[in-house]
Amino acid sequence: MSEDHHPSELHVPSSKGQDIYTWHHPIWQKLTTRYPELGHAMLFYGKQGCGKQQFSLQFAKWLLCLNKSGLNKSSLKQTNSTEIQIACGQCKSCHWFDADTHPQLKQISADFDEKKQSYSAIKIDQIRELNDFIQQTVDGWRVVLIHQADKMNVASSNALLKTLEEPGDRVLMILVSDAMLQLSATIRSRVQQYALDRISISQAQLYLSQNALTTSENHSEFTADEQQIALALAHYMPLKAQDILNSPWFAKRQSFAQAWTNLVKYKQQPIKFANDWLKELDFKALMMMLRFNLQDMTAYKLQQAIQQSDLDITDLQQYYSLEQLFDLDKAFNQVPIQLAQNVQSALIFEQLCMQLMNVEGVSV
Repeated sequence: MSEDHHPSELHVPSSKGQDIYTWHHPIWQKLTTRYPELGHAMLFYGKQGCGKQQFSLQFAKWLLCLNKSGLNKSSLKQTNSTEIQIACGQCKSCHWFDADTHPQLKQISADFDEKKQSYSAIKIDQIRELNDFIQQTVDGWRVVLIHQADKMNVASSNALLKTLEEPGDRVLMILVSDAMLQLSATIRSRVQQYALDRISISQAQLYLSQNALTTSENHSEFTADEQQIALALAHYMPLKAQDILNSPWFAKRQSFAQAWTNLVKYKQQPIKFANDWLKELDFKALMMMLRFNLQDMTAYKLQQAIQQSDLDITDLQQYYSLEQLFDLDKAFNQVPIQLAQNVQSALIFEQLCMQLMNVEGVSV
């Protein structure tokens, strides 16, 4: 099934915070050790929830920092006997960076359309604006950060290629993407590529165990099983797993699965089912639960391990053949197209709920 494209990392993230995630230490050390021989363009890529936005921002901050070579206590972070150099956080450059007013940093991002649940394209005018910035005569480095770089259209990609051909002195262009193969092959060939989602299961589990917040309802800690389920749903991307744990829909998965079972078992009204749940959760949350339940039912049919081990889908899955589940999957994958065509999300969910009734012996 297609991955939900709603950002778990904001389209222009905050520059606050100094943490370099432990799974990024090797790449961080490699880059900071190479300084100042960094080249002129890099691509940081990886699945949503791997921390690539934080990494790119902190690397830009370090590069612009005026005290990065001081190696004093404020510019070193020690973890497991490994010292990594970070921005000092005290110089005027760091203060500018934290205030999002640094004159030698240029950020470009695609806009996120909440209604369509997708990013718009990065336009050619946004890329052309880089020319004046790159041609400035200033002391020190200049950094360009292009978030959601895969959202450049053909025109903006071609404009960026021209910029990459004449990068300028002490200019570093950083592209960030969670879909790097959607970048043009020519652009990929012109940049150094660094995968930031190479995270071991143990690293992901340790991070989540140390950073998972408590549940909002009873203030108890998330159980180890709940953390494991969130990690499985997030493909072991720890930041995405953290978002999943703290999403309102996570605690409602069992009641949703039971309501879905009752819908088909007792031939209830799908429109009422849809309206009731749209009052409980937003459209995005409902799509997430639908997607994960469909994945688990398909896995169950194929005698594979399911991700939500705490849900009993034995009763629900028996109402659907594997072919019917594939049909539901196809309908689910049409949702982004419908949203792009300005079809109302409530209507889309109602249509999906009607299709949920498309099982043997049930008609609407």
